[in-house]
Amino acid sequence: MFKQRSLVHASSLAIGLFCMAVSNVQAQAFPARPVTLVVPYAPGGAGDILGRTLAKELSTVMGKSVIVENRPGAGGNIGADMVARATDSGGHTLLLTATSLASNRSLMKHMPFDPLKDLVPISGVASLQNVVAVRPSAPIKSLQELISYAKANPGKLTFGTAGYGTSSHLSVELFKAEVDVDILHVPYKSGAPAMADMMANNLDLVFELMPAIVNHIKADRLRGLAVTGTTRSAALPQLPTVAESGVPNYSFISWFGVFAPANLPAERVATLNTMVNKAISSPEFKARIDQLGAEAMPGSQQQFAGFFRGEVDKWAKVVASRNLPTLD
Repeated sequence: MFKQRSLVHASSLAIGLFCMAVSNVQAQAFPARPVTLVVPYAPGGAGDILGRTLAKELSTVMGKSVIVENRPGAGGNIGADMVARATDSGGHTLLLTATSLASNRSLMKHMPFDPLKDLVPISGVASLQNVVAVRPSAPIKSLQELISYAKANPGKLTFGTAGYGTSSHLSVELFKAEVDVDILHVPYKSGAPAMADMMANNLDLVFELMPAIVNHIKADRLRGLAVTGTTRSAALPQLPTVAESGVPNYSFISWFGVFAPANLPAERVATLNTMVNKAISSPEFKARIDQLGAEAMPGSQQQFAGFFRGEVDKWAKVVASRNLPTLD
């Protein structure tokens, strides 16, 4: 009888331990529900295009839906602030953002959050160039003609951007400082409405991210003048770089990366880095961003965190040395 009770007790204990183990595994399973990828830009822009491309591949990697939520405005700060405040997301709320997250810290006097303290870098996603473009009807056929026209007509040319502090804005500010021209900034909440106004002949030029503009140039809806990187783009090989076009000291490369709320455990950060790297290494993702003129940015979480800190420092120096205006 004693042995029988002991066996029953041992069996019950084993079953209990097994159930606890299963429960712990289930508790640690990630993701436990659909993941929200906040894109702080309007639908149709470069950030949105990349965000949806990434979300599709991440859904496959994670085995759960990855839902893109657009939260445009304030140079990406509205969406970034939303993720920074997502204290109990457990990694189920992520942010896909760009260069502006690093530059806004110096360009804006009152940030609603601190990107170095309130967000944790997960992984780079893509790096890409901007394209300098004008309307096909414009009497400007080259970058040097653009510079000459701007010098002869100070303050008359308008350029649209995705907002103050975004890569489209920063790339023009650096260009203006390099060639000493006066052109008028027209900021939007995101790149898509700026491009819409460009197509409607309400703007004169853009320095737009490659994914949002490449198809318009290929279809002759816009006239590309140059690309902003150090080498020509395989997506638009006919376009020279700005440096090749007579501005040798100019170059500008933008980037996109994934961030999460800063309270995320280190183990979950590492898991997310592995998942993002797997997603951006897929043949489908690479093929899509090749079409868009972008390059994947794989690497460890530590590498991306170091890169981001370097970007924050770089733009602080640029803002100070170029006397770029800051917003209240």
